[in-house]
Amino acid sequence: MLGVTMRTVQLWANSGLLTCWKTEGGHRRIMRDSVERLLAARGSPQSVLVAPTSTGADKPGGPLRILVVEDDPDLLRLYRLQLARWPMQPEVTTAMNGFEGLVHLGSRRPHLLITDLHMPEVDGYHMLRILRTMPQLDATEIVVVTGIGAEDVAQRGGLPQGIPILPKPVPFAELEKIALRVAAQNGCRLGNSP
Repeated sequence: MLGVTMRTVQLWANSGLLTCWKTEGGHRRIMRDSVERLLAARGSPQSVLVAPTSTGADKPGGPLRILVVEDDPDLLRLYRLQLARWPMQPEVTTAMNGFEGLVHLGSRRPHLLITDLHMPEVDGYHMLRILRTMPQLDATEIVVVTGIGAEDVAQRGGLPQGIPILPKPVPFAELEKIALRVAAQNGCRLGNSP
């Protein structure tokens, strides 16, 4: 129903995103209404469960995969336009809240995650805390781009260690430098070369 791996569902249950109980044998039983609430928050499952189109998953020389999680549709369009101009020609996937972001992350690991913090349904804080419980995503570089000040972030419990915060308006030049470094680290292609 969710379109993610069993391990991702287990981690979501452990983190409280999904409500569950354990049998005497240690098996999780996910409450159906919990799953339905998550799906209903975004409308139909098809509006949430959109997977990236490229099939060259983690082969060296493939495109840099970037996931942008941002609730402002105009800003998402701006991200797509700006990132399309970058020399490494990244494969860009977008999500409008932390739940959609987690679904994308559960179906295919991006090399770089760019996220806002203040979003409806599942916000960036909750999404990042869940990500830190998912070791298969440790290699994903995470950058927060937000209009929220450092003091407000700290009052909300802060962010997991090692996640940089960049201020809005979106600093595309700085993000491009980060993306070039991540592309080089992951052996992604840098331009039109196959």
